[in-house]
Amino acid sequence: MIIRYKEPKDSRITKKRSFLKEYTIIISVMLVCCVGAVLMFNEFMKRHTNPWVMVVDMSSYVFFMGLLVSLATRYIMYTGFMKPLANIGQAARKVAGGDFTVRIHPKRKDSKKDEMEVFIDDFNKMVEELATIETLKEDFIANVSHEIKTPLAIIQSYTTMLRKDGISNEEKENYIQTVLNAARRLSALVSNVLRLNKLDSQEIIQLSSFSLSEQIRLCILALDERFEEKDIELEIDMDEVMIHSDDSLLEIVWNNLLTNAIKFTESGGIVKVILRTENDTIVVSITDSGCGMDEDTCRRIFDRFYQGDTSHSVEGNGLGLSLVKRVIDLVEGQISVISEEGEGSTFTVSLNGYKKENV
Repeated sequence: MIIRYKEPKDSRITKKRSFLKEYTIIISVMLVCCVGAVLMFNEFMKRHTNPWVMVVDMSSYVFFMGLLVSLATRYIMYTGFMKPLANIGQAARKVAGGDFTVRIHPKRKDSKKDEMEVFIDDFNKMVEELATIETLKEDFIANVSHEIKTPLAIIQSYTTMLRKDGISNEEKENYIQTVLNAARRLSALVSNVLRLNKLDSQEIIQLSSFSLSEQIRLCILALDERFEEKDIELEIDMDEVMIHSDDSLLEIVWNNLLTNAIKFTESGGIVKVILRTENDTIVVSITDSGCGMDEDTCRRIFDRFYQGDTSHSVEGNGLGLSLVKRVIDLVEGQISVISEEGEGSTFTVSLNGYKKENV
């Protein structure tokens, strides 16, 4: 069986290359050739020119006209294809050398788009995406370097202090605890970077049917000690829902959202967890009574290493919500946040297109 794939028509192409213009150039050259040939032949007849002289003269004329036709064809090819491709090739070499500011200007003056104009647009868009990726890579490396150096500096500094004589047992215990906290932070950073890198390259998810409500309850139980440490009141209102998705990936979502809710909620505060089914959509919302966020922070909260509340930066590395966003993208869901400074935050996860049933 032979399967033939037909490329869909590109809707961006609003005008084909002008056939009339190219035809006019060729037909003009051909008319000049014909007129010249007739006039020469007529002159030969008047003069009763020797046939061999006619052959030589006509051959010379044909060679000359052939040159004109070749130049006309070359002009069409040069203006329509060779010059734009040469510009694209030159720009591509600059991009390969690390210059992502290169842009190719449109060739048409009528704002219409033919195949070459669309090709130029795609090239410019590709360069813009490469520039964005390069910027993200540089920022990522800079942030990772900074996040790694901080706990390492703490470990080095406090380890040096532990070697000094005359420190009390209480001070020694505090120094050891500080070193342990820095080591845990460093370990968490490396784990999250590796996990995020794995998720970035992952496209296939492992689907299975499981109880979403039971999974969230287990995540809450695993964090029970941390809820008790801050005396946080927990309100749970969940439907019993079965879902067909990747359980290991969704567990990352609930663990990070719940951990964030605990981190930003003051002692004696409230965290609410709600699970509802709305038509063909499963909606999970996690609300805290913490410090909240301003509008700019809400826009950037899912960026890697971004931490809106710097007072809590010692407790994390700004990768948790990036992991959450990547997982939600993988399972083809949506996540949103509503927050006001001093009023707490609500993260809402919507999972669409999954078969679910009441237990």
